[in-house]
Amino acid sequence: MAAPNPTPSPARKFLGRLPFPERTYVAEALRAETVGGVLLLLAAIAALVWANTPISGSYETVRDFHIGPAALGLDLSIQHWAADGLLAVFFFVAGIELKRELVAGELRDPKAAALPVIAALCGMIAPALVYAVVNLGGGGSLDGWAVPTATDIAFALAVLAVIGTSLPSALRAFLLTLAVVDDLFAILIIAVFFTSDLNFAALGGAVAGLVVFWVLLRTGVRGWYVYVPLALVIWGLMYNSGVHATIAGVAMGLMLRCTRRDGEEHSPGEHIEHLVRPLSAGFAVPLFALFSAGVSVSGGALADVFTTPETLGVVLGLVVGKAVGIFGGTWLAARFTRAELNEDLAWADLFAVATLAGIGFTVSLLIGELAFAGDAALTDEVKAAVLMGSLIAAVLAAILLKLRVRRYQALLAEEERDDDMDGIPDVYELHDPAYHLRMAEIHEKKAAEHRRLAEAAAAAETAAPGDTAAAGGASGQAEVAGAPRTDGDRPA
Repeated sequence: MAAPNPTPSPARKFLGRLPFPERTYVAEALRAETVGGVLLLLAAIAALVWANTPISGSYETVRDFHIGPAALGLDLSIQHWAADGLLAVFFFVAGIELKRELVAGELRDPKAAALPVIAALCGMIAPALVYAVVNLGGGGSLDGWAVPTATDIAFALAVLAVIGTSLPSALRAFLLTLAVVDDLFAILIIAVFFTSDLNFAALGGAVAGLVVFWVLLRTGVRGWYVYVPLALVIWGLMYNSGVHATIAGVAMGLMLRCTRRDGEEHSPGEHIEHLVRPLSAGFAVPLFALFSAGVSVSGGALADVFTTPETLGVVLGLVVGKAVGIFGGTWLAARFTRAELNEDLAWADLFAVATLAGIGFTVSLLIGELAFAGDAALTDEVKAAVLMGSLIAAVLAAILLKLRVRRYQALLAEEERDDDMDGIPDVYELHDPAYHLRMAEIHEKKAAEHRRLAEAAAAAETAAPGDTAAAGGASGQAEVAGAPRTDGDRPA
């Protein structure tokens, strides 16, 4: 006799509801990123205004002003300090986020991690291919293939804040995870493809410093006065080694412990991230944008963005490559892993988020500077292309997201509903008997109050004409908010 067919395992839900602790962490992280994104947006606008007014000469003077100890190889311009120094803080936070995702977040489970990782990979490969095709066909340079591969999560969230779209937490978490993986591959691209001639003595010193940093962490040594000077030494050695200095920030972020032990409210990594993120989002990244986004914008320059192969490749890579790569990679991965999309969402929602990921500002500007370091004119043109591509992607995403804004608002309201007022949304307590007992008690109290009001109203309606005053008093007690009565409502 043939063996019975095994019961098929249920398909996994893609973009399903997050566990409550993860949802809380994502909400806090995205709130900080949103504020930083608004500051980033303001800094970019300030840079464009400053660089396109009669005082544009002062912008170049400040940007190109050199400061720093030349004996240590750190006599850098303000622009380089922002790109190589301040962005190390940004990548330090990115390293902590990546470490947390690997040990406690979406990337901890290989099955759950497959979709965002594949989406991020396809969202980097497709823009690079679009750039390559455009430049091979137009005779341009392939040096900028990596420029349109990065997603700027802070800028994307700033767009969400400006247009007022309340994305459900699952979509926001997907965007955050996508950006974290995106940052990882961007870091690898910078380390592998934009490393100049190596100074092995400096590199060895940087590695030794990282080992000391790791040992101090593992032995429980505390105190910013220990780690900040050490971090500066590691950064300086990494810069002089020929490896991009931001790699030092990533490496130190990855070394922090991001799992909680008994008695800990927050892990060391979460605590340090909470302290450093405002410095990164509120100061480091906006200042980088201020001295990197200031490009001359004119009618001719904007026309060149769509006619020069390098700049056209960047724009199409961000607008078309990102959206098609992320959406196509996710759809194929979901199909072959039998992961079902959350029934509350549609594939159109994912396409809108994929379009939003085409905003590639901070890291794209950095890679643009590295890719065309020997050609100042082309570097500025590529920066203009990054700004234009990010703007187009932002506008398209805003339109697509606005079409579903009422649905998103309803889903978010349901996620945050807390009728029993215990600080935990009701959707996370549906399988808790205590929750249902609390709700039963609340409804019983409401029912008892409504029965009392009904009895009072009935007594008022049946009162004799001589008891008008008493009936009026009872009726007045029976009135409820939103249903006012007037003297004309009572029978004569």
